[in-house]
Amino acid sequence: MEGLHFAAISSNARNRIARRVLNRLRGLRVLDTLDRRIGGTRAGSAGLIFHVGVAGDRMLARKTNRRRTGRLRFDPSPRFVNHRLAIADAHVALVVAHRAGDVDLVDGAVEPASWRRFTGIGSARRILKPDLYAETASTDDLVSAWFIEVDLGTEHIPTLLTKCREYEAYRQTGFEQSEHGAFPLVVWSVTHANTERAERRRQDLTDAIAADRRLPTALFRVVAPEDLLPLLGTGGLR
Repeated sequence: MEGLHFAAISSNARNRIARRVLNRLRGLRVLDTLDRRIGGTRAGSAGLIFHVGVAGDRMLARKTNRRRTGRLRFDPSPRFVNHRLAIADAHVALVVAHRAGDVDLVDGAVEPASWRRFTGIGSARRILKPDLYAETASTDDLVSAWFIEVDLGTEHIPTLLTKCREYEAYRQTGFEQSEHGAFPLVVWSVTHANTERAERRRQDLTDAIAADRRLPTALFRVVAPEDLLPLLGTGGLR
C-alpha cells in the first residue's frame, strides 16, 4: 500500500502516515482485518492483512451496481491468502518499477479484471482466470502483452499444465487476437519455500510444457519471481 498510495511522501513519514490512514479506514469499517498476521503477532500493525469491510463493501456495491455481501463471506485458507498476497506483491512491484522508469507499464489488471470470458467447444461458457494482465512497452515503443500466473509451489505440475491448456484453448478462439491484435505471452512466476524445489518445479513445468504436443512452447515463459520484471522489461526476448 505504501508503494502504491504514499510514494510521494518522504520515507521517514511514509510508514507512519500509511498506518494512520489504515487505522482510520478500519475505524470507519471501510476496511477490516483478518485474525492472522504476516510475520506473526510480533509484526505489529505492519503484519495485519486488510480486506474490504462492511462500509467499504457498501460503497463498492453502489459503485458497481451489485448486491452487497455485508461481510467477508468465508474464512480464507492460509494458502489462499498467501497466493493473493503474492499476486498483490507482483502487481505492486510492477507499478513501482514503472514509476522508477525500469518498466514502461502501459496497462495492467488484477483478477477478476484480468479474466477473459469466452465460448468453448459445444458453446460452453468458459472463463480464463489469469492472476495478472499487463502490457509493457519497449524503448522502440513496441507493446508486449502478458498473462501472469503466480505459483507458490502448492499445486501439482499436472494442475499447472491443465491451466496452460486453458490458455491454448482460449488462444484458439482468436477472441484476444481479434480485439488486441496479438495473443499475450503467458508467464509463470514459480517459487517454493525450498530453493532447490523451486528450481526443480520451474524445470519440471518447462519440461511438461515442451512434452505436451498440444501446447506451443513459444507461448509460455517460466521464471523465478525475481526474474519477472526483467523479463517484462525485455518484451520476452530472452
